[in-house]
Amino acid sequence: MIFEHEIPEGSKLYFGASAKRKRHIEQIASEVLYGDGFEEIVTPLFSYHQDDSIADVKELVRVNDAKNNKMSVRADSTIDVVRIITKRLGRNTKHSKWFYIQPIYRFPSTEQYQVGAEVIGESDLSVALNQAMEIFERLEVAPLLQISNIAIPNKLSKLLDIPLEDFRHINIQKFLALDIEWLTKLVYLQHPEDVDAVIEIVPDEIKEELIKMKEMCAKTAYKNKVIAPLYYAKMLYYDELFFRVIEGNNINARGGRYVNEEVTSVGFAIYTDTLIEANK
Repeated sequence: MIFEHEIPEGSKLYFGASAKRKRHIEQIASEVLYGDGFEEIVTPLFSYHQDDSIADVKELVRVNDAKNNKMSVRADSTIDVVRIITKRLGRNTKHSKWFYIQPIYRFPSTEQYQVGAEVIGESDLSVALNQAMEIFERLEVAPLLQISNIAIPNKLSKLLDIPLEDFRHINIQKFLALDIEWLTKLVYLQHPEDVDAVIEIVPDEIKEELIKMKEMCAKTAYKNKVIAPLYYAKMLYYDELFFRVIEGNNINARGGRYVNEEVTSVGFAIYTDTLIEANK
């Protein structure tokens, strides 16, 4: 029996203080992003292209349009934003910096509010990273910034014949059991200042990716940061440098570099719900 006051599990309800906190987060983010030349976009709730974004299609909420074509409720905003700007609005705007404040939905009834931003045609992730960290600083929170490079797990998977699933599930014991000195050092590598010592002993194809991480760390003045070279994100489109913003066991934000139809871009998403829950 479903009572009149019940809402579906996973959906969100904000009122009073929590609704005020939500509006405050969105207002601060808007001020920071508008101040740096971003424009706002609100994308359709329904999409034909969510399969390009979500690794597990079982998470998609499926519907059909009037002609019985398959659609999904918006489960991710990034690729739809890039596709709409470059394919649909390209003749009407040359603007490349866009942000959005809107929820995403996952099967069966998970609702998640986000503040996201994309810089289309930009390959330097620090452009997006520094914007995200400025928002957190304006919100007066100081979470941990973790910088990774998805190219490293991809290359190690081929080099050492390790399934990517082991990186997704952070199978540290399996990595250590291989008894490879440089791989063990990668497992324990956390501090940017220790990168140089590891670069000296890793294979050349890993060396260049570690250098990218080191350079990324140097481009952000944010102090509370670590690196995680073996972390593997589950999003389909991120291909190289990637970051997470973490507080306790919660992920406050994610962002990275990605390529969609030969257009390289960078962006991030801040998870509004997580910030609201942390301040109850």
